[in-house]
Amino acid sequence: MSQDHRRRYSAPVVDGLGKSASRAMLRATGFTDEDFSKPQVGVASTWSNLTPCNMHIDGLAREAAAGADGAGGKSLIFNTITVSDGIANGTEGMKYSLVSREVIADSIETVAGCEGFDGLVAIGGCDKNMPGCMMGLARLNRPSVFVYGGTIKPGEGHTDIVSVFEAVGAYAKGDKSLIEVKHIEETAIPGPGSCGGMYTANTMASAIEAIGMSLPGSSAQNAEDNDKLADCRAAGAAVLTLLEKDLKPSDIMTREAFENAITVVIALGGSTNAVLHLLALAHTVGVPLSLDDFTRIGQRVPVLADLRPSGHYMMSELVAIGGIQPLMKVLLEAGLLHGDCLTVTGQTLAENLAEVAPYPNDQTIVHALDNPVKKDSHLRILYGNLAPEGAVAKITGKEGTWFSGTARVFASEEAATAGIMEGQVVAGDVVVIRYEGPKGGPGMREMLTPTSAIMGKGLGDAVALITDGRFSGGSHGFVVGHVTPEAQEGGPLALVEDGDEIVIDAEADSIILKVDETELQKRRQQWQAPAPRYQRGVLAKYAKVVSSASEGAVTDR
Repeated sequence: MSQDHRRRYSAPVVDGLGKSASRAMLRATGFTDEDFSKPQVGVASTWSNLTPCNMHIDGLAREAAAGADGAGGKSLIFNTITVSDGIANGTEGMKYSLVSREVIADSIETVAGCEGFDGLVAIGGCDKNMPGCMMGLARLNRPSVFVYGGTIKPGEGHTDIVSVFEAVGAYAKGDKSLIEVKHIEETAIPGPGSCGGMYTANTMASAIEAIGMSLPGSSAQNAEDNDKLADCRAAGAAVLTLLEKDLKPSDIMTREAFENAITVVIALGGSTNAVLHLLALAHTVGVPLSLDDFTRIGQRVPVLADLRPSGHYMMSELVAIGGIQPLMKVLLEAGLLHGDCLTVTGQTLAENLAEVAPYPNDQTIVHALDNPVKKDSHLRILYGNLAPEGAVAKITGKEGTWFSGTARVFASEEAATAGIMEGQVVAGDVVVIRYEGPKGGPGMREMLTPTSAIMGKGLGDAVALITDGRFSGGSHGFVVGHVTPEAQEGGPLALVEDGDEIVIDAEADSIILKVDETELQKRRQQWQAPAPRYQRGVLAKYAKVVSSASEGAVTDR
């Protein structure tokens, strides 16, 4: 058997007379005699034509494979799944979205573990692709590079998928006609790529680059540009260098690297889903990380990027001025990043950023450190008698930092959306959507449809929304999610009644239900857990094993 350290996993599969049958199978796929002595590089593709986020990734996978082959490896392309949050949002199908993160991780681990790949490239587009791919790579711990499929370009009139969701709410308010809504529907999504703001896909792509698992610049490229093809080819070649150096994900994904990711996510004004996914990824690689780390880092890191959903600009406009590399250099020079972290280039983060040019002087997308969009983090970790184990709020400051209102309680996303659209929700309400957590949903759906309805109805600065579900990266307004313990587990959210006063303070990082403990104890004694919504299948399995959102909602504890 080969002593080549680069072939640690493939040699036992294909070397020697006893593996003649294995080689026979691979010859049918195109292997030659020479190929059997090369390191094998698996290319995990999330291609599917069911969503624009992933419809082009088959071509990107072929480029990554060519890069690996050209650098002396032997590539093998395989697929994993994707689902589309943008299509499924507001439906029962959205319960499968977070579950798909686990399925992606499981499938990459399964294929690579079975087939004996020595290294990997994983290419993701839609929201759960990124953390799912990364969790698979982390479990395997073989030299690997992640590639982001790239962002979509803006639709007509600077629109995107969130524009469509909010147009529906605007129609309900009477501000748009059906013809106007249909025109936005027809023109907001012009082609391939992930949703165009600093929503979850672009947030996680940026976080992964900050961790060091993508090549510099990978997170800020348009899906249809030649730069993305070159990125894929370079990623395939980079795996061979990583194999030579024996540089693995565990060498790169350190605690300091996760702190870098959190810092970049905050500076970009990124999605609350980054909290959930970074906790899960840290768990997978065995790095201690908690909700309180987001608070600690957030106290010293400002929001600098004026990006959607709360800001004005789209990812393609950030791409045009240099992406996130100049921002990371600013953060590094300010002492806010750990420059000595290793990356998939084989160099440190500081070495990667050394020659990066600053943003153009006339750009207005990324603010200077002394003129931030917000002086500290928009990601607030709240505690209180309504969330003893924590909740995650996205407060940019534009919606205020304090809200007191009366509870309007709904037991599902559908019921809440109907209530908002029918006028049941009025100024001063705190919309409570419960039994939408990881176990209760099951699947912890995103509340993009109700938050978009609130914005479309013109109530964005007049109501708050809290849930044990989560939010799309496109959600904005005074929103609090990931409330733990979740209602299905008997958390305090299950005890809230219509008319209760709720106070949310994003300065004090608190969320308080203004009901005395005697009354809460009475309600607790009367409460009964709802029967599980699914008895068989993947959602039933997920509900039985998934952890709390405050622990990343992982399934391999």
